[in-house]
Amino acid sequence: MRFMMLMIPHGYENAAPGTAPDVEAVSAMMAYNESLQKAGVLVSCDGLHPPSMGARVSFKNRKPKVVDGPFAEAKEVLGGFWIIDVPSRAAAIEWASRCPGGDNEVIEVRQIQEMEDFPADVQAVAGEFTSMQTVKKPGA
Repeated sequence: MRFMMLMIPHGYENAAPGTAPDVEAVSAMMAYNESLQKAGVLVSCDGLHPPSMGARVSFKNRKPKVVDGPFAEAKEVLGGFWIIDVPSRAAAIEWASRCPGGDNEVIEVRQIQEMEDFPADVQAVAGEFTSMQTVKKPGA
């Protein structure tokens, strides 16, 4: 089962362009990432620049509208993510609990939808795009 662990650092919604964590936090996070990798569960992980460097594209009436960051209405934003492949939701929560997060950080754990989670008609339509559904297993 694949899960995405979403890092939500409170206050990051107002961070200036170029804001970066301190070296001690990065060192602790890299040790955590290495433990995920050594356990063979890490599929992918990355940090994200602050919203002040991003953009949002909305689709009112199916027409794209672009708004550059920062976003005044943002209450929570993502600071980074991990994709892990573990046997259960409980295992994903256990890995999230081991993260060296700070007082202002929360990790949301969400299971990634697999093709078999969808009804047959949805699988039939999406089945035409199997190349997009290929999952690389950790260490592969």
